Amino acid sequence: MAARLLRACCLLGVLAALVACGKPEPLRIGFIGGLSGRVADLGSEGKDGALFAIEQANAAGGVDGRPVELLVRDDAQDADTARRAAGELIAAGVELIIGPMTSAMAEAIIPLTNREGVVLLSPTVTSSRFSGIDDHFFRVVSTTREYARTAADFLLRERGAGRVALIIDEGNRAYTADWADHFATAFEAGGGSVLPREHFSSGVETSLQPQVGRMLDAAPDAVVVVAGAVDAARLAQLLRQQDPLLTVLVADWAATERFVELGGVAVEGLYAPQYFDRDDASPRYRAFRAAYEARFGSSPGFASVAGYDAAQVALSAFEGRRAQPLRQRLLAMRRFEGVQQSIEFDEYGDASRAVRLTVVRNGRFLAIDKAEHR
Repeated sequence: MAARLLRACCLLGVLAALVACGKPEPLRIGFIGGLSGRVADLGSEGKDGALFAIEQANAAGGVDGRPVELLVRDDAQDADTARRAAGELIAAGVELIIGPMTSAMAEAIIPLTNREGVVLLSPTVTSSRFSGIDDHFFRVVSTTREYARTAADFLLRERGAGRVALIIDEGNRAYTADWADHFATAFEAGGGSVLPREHFSSGVETSLQPQVGRMLDAAPDAVVVVAGAVDAARLAQLLRQQDPLLTVLVADWAATERFVELGGVAVEGLYAPQYFDRDDASPRYRAFRAAYEARFGSSPGFASVAGYDAAQVALSAFEGRRAQPLRQRLLAMRRFEGVQQSIEFDEYGDASRAVRLTVVRNGRFLAIDKAEHR
């Protein structure tokens, strides 16, 4: 009896071991982004892009035979919430977090991920305040410097603007103030004049009419809005009500499909610098777009593509990995092929992409050169 019991226990142990061998531990990757509130369009697109890349990886067998699991957290565009979300992901054992989606949230959690040795790989954080630092922060987009300089050069040379008014959202100051500083430097170096900045905070519901009134009273040749999609659309409507022909440019943060949806006719003819080409006819992008639309029922935006690219970079870093720390592996690999452009990290984990000017035509962002032929 005892011998049979012992054999039975041994058999159960062998079966348990076989079951365990048949189900490898999943590779867990974190995601942090604003999935609620005013920046939810950016965070939701980024999350969907990252999730899509991981679903494709799992359909192809995972990473080295391991299924990949995306652990998602909402930072609600709040610093304390973001730090708590990052802590939860670190406690869950992730070595890499995709996100956050805004510079203010990066400013909140970079110290924590650096201290814990966890790679933070952002799809859309652009503030140059995080550039040139030997840490665990990586990104797959250019910095505010490239976007702002492209915008300044366009307004000076293509629109003939000599005086520009700026309004920035203090709720994401790590991005907006940095963007505005680079813009002002480039615009003034080109002979232009930047009027005193107007400010507001997206976290406080208040009228923006006083700021709009002061900007228009100064008779600028153009107004530059450095804010997210919801507030930029709101400002565009107020500006257009008083001056329908005014040249208005919004920073790249606002250039989402939500901005066009909310702004309606008021955002027709508005400009935005961005790297994303919605009319890319390359086979690679067309295949991605068709598959994305089939999965989510909507077309990808720039944050969708950036989230997908970031997840693909992460998966590449884990593939075939040995003892080398993840950060060193990313730096050693250096170059990755994105959906539309190559991504190449420098020695600090910063990336660069070509930036172009787009304009809203018939409810869509079009590259300036393509819009001229429509």
